[in-house]
Parts: sequence; C-alpha cells; structure tokens
Amino acid sequence: MELFYYRRLDVYKNVKELVLLTYKALEYFPANEQFALASQMRRAVTSIMFNIAEGFGRYGQNERIHFLDIANGSLMETSSQLELAAELKYISQEELNMFDERIVIIVKQLARLRSSIKMQQE
Repeated sequence: MELFYYRRLDVYKNVKELVLLTYKALEYFPANEQFALASQMRRAVTSIMFNIAEGFGRYGQNERIHFLDIANGSLMETSSQLELAAELKYISQEELNMFDERIVIIVKQLARLRSSIKMQQE
C-alpha cells in the first residue's frame, strides 16, 4: 500500500535493523543503566525510525526534509551514546565498530534521500 511507502525505503529497513541490534545490546547493560543511558538510547534510536515514517506521512517536501534532518540528528545522538557505552565497557570495541559501519551507511542513505527530495522541489 502506498500509505506505508516509507517501509520500502532501504534507509528505513537499515534503521529498523539498527534499532533491533541496539535493543539486543541493551539487554546486557547493567541494571543501574536501564533508566539512564539505556533508556536514552532507546528513545534516540527509535526516534530515527519514527521520524523517517513521520516525514513520509507529511505532504510537503520541506516537512519531509525537516523530519529527515531530525532523524539524522537522532542518529548522531545514538552514535555518541554507543561511543559512551563502549567507553563504559557495556559493549565491546568490535560491537562499536559494527554499529559505526551501519551508522555510516545510514548517514549516506539519509543524505541521498534528502538530496533526492530537494531535487524534486526544483
């Protein structure tokens, strides 16, 4: 259905995978972090996915771009939280590298999608 167009986007699929991997990693965080860093990470990583969907629920191209920009900001927030988690030894350096590789792919996909929408405006 065209209503759920965003679900067909590669960037959306990759973000959804990032969300699931992040949730899986959070299962191993210490109990005292469940209402601190872990909670903040859940909000940030899901915000990426939700803002892509919300942007594609809007009719205006400027609004879509705005929500993609918010998604990108949440992606950077997630990246910094993962970096902190690695410093605190909640995730390994190898896990951080895996997350970083995925994040780089998503950043590029968001940038291409944003550019594509911008070009449609011209």
